[in-house]
Amino acid sequence: MLASASQLPFNLESFQGRFVPASDGAPPSDRRGRWFLIQDQSIFLLNRREGADRIPTGVLPAGFAGQVDNLVHFGTYLGVPCWAGSVEPDFDPPAEFVREKLAPGQIALSDDLLSLAGLAQQATYWEATSRRCPRCGQPTAAIQGERGKRCPRCKYDHYPHLHPAVIVLIRDGDRVLLTRKSFWAKGRYGLVAGFVDIGESLEAAARREIAEEVGVEVRDLRYVASQYWPFPSQLMIGFVATYAGGEVRPDHTELEDARWFPVTDLPDLPGQHSIARFILDRYARPGGAADA
Repeated sequence: MLASASQLPFNLESFQGRFVPASDGAPPSDRRGRWFLIQDQSIFLLNRREGADRIPTGVLPAGFAGQVDNLVHFGTYLGVPCWAGSVEPDFDPPAEFVREKLAPGQIALSDDLLSLAGLAQQATYWEATSRRCPRCGQPTAAIQGERGKRCPRCKYDHYPHLHPAVIVLIRDGDRVLLTRKSFWAKGRYGLVAGFVDIGESLEAAARREIAEEVGVEVRDLRYVASQYWPFPSQLMIGFVATYAGGEVRPDHTELEDARWFPVTDLPDLPGQHSIARFILDRYARPGGAADA
């Protein structure tokens, strides 16, 4: 069990110094290193390899020449430069590669490599969506020393878009309120979650999402942890709350189901890579960390 949410994958602290994000210095001119080749929500990995050997190293693999866009040097892992690139959507990989869904818990990569793949996806997403000024449409240029882009015409600066979202465990004695979305794995349940709206505090967003999704009221809302989630650029802010009343009424435009579960008989839960599971493992039972 992780001792701290900072150790969750995708949080930079989880690398404990093994990864250094790219600075404002020039990227390696020879473009050699580890290649994280992203296609939509998938990544290309070497077939019949294990561990770090699944990530191609050296120069850009020959079979991908002319098929990679949004090239980004996003940092250094164990002293080796890390490169990310977007592969054309209709491209089929060479025989020695396999395309795998970049989904935590469903891909055979270590936590470090999974985190790097997530950061690569976020880097290519930002590069693809920041080429033109959102104000006037002019091509942008990188701001030296920062991650932002600047419009040479109207001088508008913009930066990687981080989308805050709240996620909440609702407790009532020895039971917890869990929700299910229709596209999740069969039988899997998770926590109430949703994006923060304009003008909302995190606490207000949590209470609104709870009221909208499951129709109950809560008290003792408390922040517990956060996780960066690069699919493509969320920051998940975790809370626990105590049930204060109301009948559970799931919003079926958002959820397939919502119900109470005894903490001694929980259903299939989100994977260990997620803040949802981190919160459930630590705060679901009375007397857990939330009561300390």
